[in-house]
Amino acid sequence: MTRGLRGRCPHCEAGALYWKYLKVEPRCQVCGHDIAQYPADDGPAYFTILIVGHLLVAPLLFFPIIWQAPAAIMAPATLIPLAVATLALLPRVKGAFIGLLYALKVKEADAHLHSADMAD
Repeated sequence: MTRGLRGRCPHCEAGALYWKYLKVEPRCQVCGHDIAQYPADDGPAYFTILIVGHLLVAPLLFFPIIWQAPAAIMAPATLIPLAVATLALLPRVKGAFIGLLYALKVKEADAHLHSADMAD
């Protein structure tokens, strides 16, 4: 997970995990490992919201200035740092999520094993 957290290939740690902001390299440029086979769909976004909500939003609600200041001032003063924190954390959480999928050997081809539709 730490390899993915640093944005590196979970297999060799030498290659880059992303070729754009959140676009995963199809194959590692160094070792050739198929990185695109790990289905990191909505999990990273969910965990990022969970982390930002618990670490930034919840403590922020305890400060009285949030409730006393005008909304025209507090809305940008809170939403801009929250957006920056979320956008900075999302690639790291996605990388850690891909690293976890790599460690657990969960691949996109295994999706049929985890689907409730197969039970019907």
